[in-house]
Amino acid sequence: MEFGPRALGNRSILGDARNAEMQKKLNLKIKYREGFRPFAPSVLEEEIAAYFELDRPSPYMLLVAPIRADRKIPLPDGYHEKPLYERLYFLRSDLPAITHVDYSARIQSVSRDTNPRYWELINEFKRQTGYGVIVNTSFNVRGEPIVCTPDDAYRCFMRTEMDFLVIGNYLLDKKNQPPLPETGDWRQQFKLD
Repeated sequence: MEFGPRALGNRSILGDARNAEMQKKLNLKIKYREGFRPFAPSVLEEEIAAYFELDRPSPYMLLVAPIRADRKIPLPDGYHEKPLYERLYFLRSDLPAITHVDYSARIQSVSRDTNPRYWELINEFKRQTGYGVIVNTSFNVRGEPIVCTPDDAYRCFMRTEMDFLVIGNYLLDKKNQPPLPETGDWRQQFKLD
Protein backbone atom coordinates (compact mmCIF):
# COMPACT_ATOMS: atom_id res chain seq x y z
CA MET A 1 0.00 0.00 0.00
CA GLU A 2 1.11 3.56 -0.55
CA PHE A 3 0.73 6.44 1.84
CA GLY A 4 -0.53 9.93 1.14
CA PRO A 5 -4.01 11.25 0.37
CA ARG A 6 -4.24 10.09 -3.26
CA ALA A 7 -3.20 7.30 -5.64
CA LEU A 8 0.18 8.72 -6.52
CA GLY A 9 1.19 6.64 -9.51
CA ASN A 10 0.91 3.31 -7.74
CA ARG A 11 -2.36 1.40 -7.95
CA SER A 12 -3.44 3.98 -10.51
CA ILE A 13 -5.26 4.16 -13.82
CA LEU A 14 -3.23 6.26 -16.24
CA GLY A 15 -4.23 7.96 -19.47
CA ASP A 16 -3.26 10.52 -22.09
CA ALA A 17 -4.12 14.02 -20.81
CA ARG A 18 -4.04 15.33 -24.42
CA ASN A 19 -6.90 13.07 -25.51
CA ALA A 20 -10.20 14.98 -25.67
CA GLU A 21 -12.20 11.76 -25.09
CA MET A 22 -10.11 10.48 -22.16
CA GLN A 23 -12.18 12.08 -19.37
CA LYS A 24 -15.38 10.64 -20.79
CA LYS A 25 -13.85 7.20 -21.38
CA LEU A 26 -12.35 6.97 -17.90
CA ASN A 27 -15.57 8.04 -16.22
CA LEU A 28 -18.12 6.10 -18.26
CA LYS A 29 -16.26 2.97 -19.39
CA ILE A 30 -13.74 2.37 -16.63
CA LYS A 31 -14.79 4.11 -13.40
CA TYR A 32 -18.55 3.69 -14.18
CA ARG A 33 -19.51 7.08 -12.81
CA GLU A 34 -20.88 10.40 -14.02
CA GLY A 35 -19.09 11.80 -17.05
CA PHE A 36 -18.52 15.23 -15.54
CA ARG A 37 -16.10 14.14 -12.82
CA PRO A 38 -12.65 15.67 -13.36
CA PHE A 39 -9.28 13.94 -13.33
CA ALA A 40 -5.91 15.05 -12.02
CA PRO A 41 -2.58 15.23 -13.81
CA SER A 42 0.72 13.69 -12.81
CA VAL A 43 3.47 15.94 -14.13
CA LEU A 44 7.25 15.74 -14.06
CA GLU A 45 8.27 17.93 -11.10
CA GLU A 46 10.72 19.96 -13.18
CA GLU A 47 8.02 20.62 -15.82
CA ILE A 48 5.25 22.04 -13.59
CA ALA A 49 5.74 25.61 -14.82
CA ALA A 50 5.47 24.47 -18.46
CA TYR A 51 1.83 23.49 -17.91
CA PHE A 52 0.52 25.20 -14.76
CA GLU A 53 0.69 28.50 -12.91
CA LEU A 54 2.42 26.91 -9.94
CA ASP A 55 5.90 27.67 -8.62
CA ARG A 56 6.42 24.73 -6.25
CA PRO A 57 6.10 20.94 -6.14
CA SER A 58 2.73 19.37 -5.31
CA PRO A 59 3.64 15.75 -4.54
CA TYR A 60 0.37 14.80 -2.84
CA MET A 61 -2.16 16.14 -5.34
CA LEU A 62 -3.36 18.70 -2.80
CA LEU A 63 -2.78 21.93 -4.72
CA VAL A 64 -5.05 23.28 -7.43
CA ALA A 65 -3.59 25.74 -9.92
CA PRO A 66 -4.64 27.29 -13.23
CA ILE A 67 -3.50 25.91 -16.56
CA ARG A 68 -0.92 28.28 -18.14
CA ALA A 69 -2.53 31.00 -20.23
CA ASP A 70 -0.69 29.92 -23.40
CA ARG A 71 -2.25 26.44 -23.12
CA LYS A 72 -5.83 27.69 -22.76
CA ILE A 73 -8.38 27.63 -25.54
CA PRO A 74 -10.63 30.72 -25.35
CA LEU A 75 -14.31 30.22 -24.61
CA PRO A 76 -16.61 30.68 -27.61
CA ASP A 77 -19.33 33.31 -27.77
CA GLY A 78 -22.44 32.18 -25.91
CA TYR A 79 -20.52 29.59 -23.86
CA HIS A 80 -22.19 30.55 -20.56
CA GLU A 81 -25.67 30.25 -22.09
CA LYS A 82 -25.08 26.65 -23.17
CA PRO A 83 -26.37 23.75 -21.06
CA LEU A 84 -23.86 22.46 -18.48
CA TYR A 85 -23.28 19.20 -20.36
CA GLU A 86 -22.20 21.08 -23.48
CA ARG A 87 -19.91 23.34 -21.45
CA LEU A 88 -18.35 20.34 -19.76
CA TYR A 89 -16.86 18.85 -22.90
CA PHE A 90 -15.69 22.07 -24.54
CA LEU A 91 -11.94 21.88 -25.16
CA ARG A 92 -10.44 24.37 -22.71
CA SER A 93 -6.75 23.56 -23.20
CA ASP A 94 -4.28 21.30 -24.97
CA LEU A 95 -4.68 19.01 -21.92
CA PRO A 96 -8.46 18.51 -22.03
CA ALA A 97 -8.59 15.36 -19.90
CA ILE A 98 -7.26 17.21 -16.82
CA THR A 99 -8.49 20.79 -17.35
CA HIS A 100 -11.46 21.59 -15.12
CA VAL A 101 -14.27 23.89 -16.27
CA ASP A 102 -12.57 26.81 -14.48
CA TYR A 103 -9.25 26.13 -16.29
CA SER A 104 -7.66 24.64 -13.18
CA ALA A 105 -6.14 21.25 -12.34
CA ARG A 106 -5.36 19.40 -9.10
CA ILE A 107 -1.69 18.69 -9.62
CA GLN A 108 0.59 15.86 -8.58
CA SER A 109 4.24 16.54 -9.28
CA VAL A 110 6.42 13.48 -9.70
CA SER A 111 9.99 13.63 -8.48
CA ARG A 112 12.74 11.50 -9.94
CA ASP A 113 14.16 11.16 -6.40
CA THR A 114 11.01 9.94 -4.62
CA ASN A 115 9.34 7.87 -7.36
CA PRO A 116 11.94 7.08 -10.05
CA ARG A 117 9.89 4.41 -11.81
CA TYR A 118 6.82 6.61 -12.22
CA TRP A 119 9.02 9.56 -13.20
CA GLU A 120 10.69 7.40 -15.88
CA LEU A 121 7.29 6.37 -17.26
CA ILE A 122 6.12 9.97 -17.58
CA ASN A 123 9.48 11.00 -18.99
CA GLU A 124 9.24 8.28 -21.65
CA PHE A 125 5.73 9.54 -22.49
CA LYS A 126 7.28 13.00 -22.86
CA ARG A 127 10.03 11.62 -25.10
CA GLN A 128 7.41 10.08 -27.39
CA THR A 129 4.79 12.85 -27.33
CA GLY A 130 6.47 16.06 -26.17
CA TYR A 131 4.25 16.19 -23.06
CA GLY A 132 5.54 15.43 -19.54
CA VAL A 133 2.06 15.13 -18.05
CA ILE A 134 -0.50 12.30 -17.89
CA VAL A 135 -3.88 11.57 -16.29
CA ASN A 136 -3.74 9.75 -12.95
CA THR A 137 -6.78 8.37 -11.13
CA SER A 138 -7.20 5.77 -8.42
CA PHE A 139 -7.36 2.14 -9.55
CA ASN A 140 -10.96 1.27 -8.72
CA VAL A 141 -14.48 1.65 -10.05
CA ARG A 142 -17.12 3.83 -8.43
CA GLY A 143 -18.16 2.54 -5.03
CA GLU A 144 -15.28 0.10 -4.67
CA PRO A 145 -12.15 0.52 -2.57
CA ILE A 146 -8.88 1.06 -4.39
CA VAL A 147 -7.26 -2.19 -5.50
CA CYS A 148 -4.92 -3.67 -2.92
CA THR A 149 -3.65 -6.96 -4.36
CA PRO A 150 -2.67 -8.19 -7.83
CA ASP A 151 -5.88 -10.25 -7.77
CA ASP A 152 -7.94 -7.08 -7.11
CA ALA A 153 -6.11 -5.32 -9.94
CA TYR A 154 -6.71 -8.15 -12.42
CA ARG A 155 -10.40 -8.40 -11.53
CA CYS A 156 -10.93 -4.63 -11.92
CA PHE A 157 -8.96 -4.66 -15.20
CA MET A 158 -11.09 -7.47 -16.64
CA ARG A 159 -14.42 -5.93 -15.55
CA THR A 160 -13.73 -2.58 -17.20
CA GLU A 161 -12.68 -1.32 -20.61
CA MET A 162 -9.03 -0.81 -19.67
CA ASP A 163 -6.63 -1.83 -22.42
CA PHE A 164 -3.56 -2.89 -20.44
CA LEU A 165 -2.57 -3.83 -16.90
CA VAL A 166 0.94 -3.45 -15.52
CA ILE A 167 1.85 -5.30 -12.34
CA GLY A 168 5.51 -4.94 -11.42
CA ASN A 169 7.44 -5.89 -14.56
CA TYR A 170 4.48 -7.66 -16.20
CA LEU A 171 2.30 -6.16 -18.94
CA LEU A 172 -1.07 -7.79 -19.66
CA ASP A 173 -3.00 -6.97 -22.84
CA LYS A 174 -6.78 -7.30 -22.44
CA LYS A 175 -7.02 -8.93 -25.88
CA ASN A 176 -4.83 -11.83 -24.70
CA GLN A 177 -6.77 -12.61 -21.50
CA PRO A 178 -9.38 -15.36 -21.10
CA PRO A 179 -12.87 -14.22 -20.02
CA LEU A 180 -13.23 -13.67 -16.28
CA PRO A 181 -15.47 -16.44 -14.89
CA GLU A 182 -18.14 -14.74 -12.76
CA THR A 183 -21.63 -15.34 -11.55
CA GLY A 184 -24.00 -12.60 -10.46
CA ASP A 185 -23.67 -8.84 -10.85
CA TRP A 186 -20.35 -7.69 -9.37
CA ARG A 187 -21.59 -4.08 -9.36
CA GLN A 188 -23.94 -4.90 -6.50
CA GLN A 189 -21.08 -5.91 -4.15
CA PHE A 190 -20.39 -2.38 -2.92
CA LYS A 191 -22.85 0.42 -2.23
CA LEU A 192 -22.35 3.46 -4.48
CA ASP A 193 -20.97 6.65 -2.99
